[in-house]
Amino acid sequence: MALRNPFTRLALTARRLIRERQGAGAIEFAILFPVLVMLYIGAFEITIGLSVSKRATRAAGSIADLVTQQQSVTKSTLAEMRSVATAIFVPYNSSSLTLKITGITVDASANAKVLWSWAQDGSVPYAKNAGVSDIPSDMKTANSFLVRSELSIPYTMFLFAPNFMPDGVRTITISRSYFYRQRQGDSIPCGDC
Repeated sequence: MALRNPFTRLALTARRLIRERQGAGAIEFAILFPVLVMLYIGAFEITIGLSVSKRATRAAGSIADLVTQQQSVTKSTLAEMRSVATAIFVPYNSSSLTLKITGITVDASANAKVLWSWAQDGSVPYAKNAGVSDIPSDMKTANSFLVRSELSIPYTMFLFAPNFMPDGVRTITISRSYFYRQRQGDSIPCGDC
């Protein structure tokens, strides 16, 4: 009987705990709390990422639009476009932003070639007269001129489970490319590009 007594007491205690309802809310909360926190942080992270993506779109489009309003450009004019992008990205960090602007001429046979190109580091990213193949078909009009702006910015996710994600997945590069037609004249020359 002495051997049965501990097992009997254990069984009685287990039955009593199953019937007991006090503290059930605390246990449910303890189970759901990590899930709710992850959902909240995930929603916050997605909101910030979409805001950065929207600003990348706005900056690339605005830069191409500003360049197409000029009658001619220089390297110093194009260098000011980085300030435009930085202003659009406020309050987010845009120090890693990369920017390229290209003047593209389309000949009578609808062949697109680089007339001039500029990158924010002062280099020439595309050789003069190099072919351009990524022009949308509705913009590839014979005897026309286009300005392409290419902007990319790395976005590092900072809150959502950083220890559970591989290093390469934490940073996403958001890239945008826009084509605009010139507003005045036949082309936009760049005197020193």
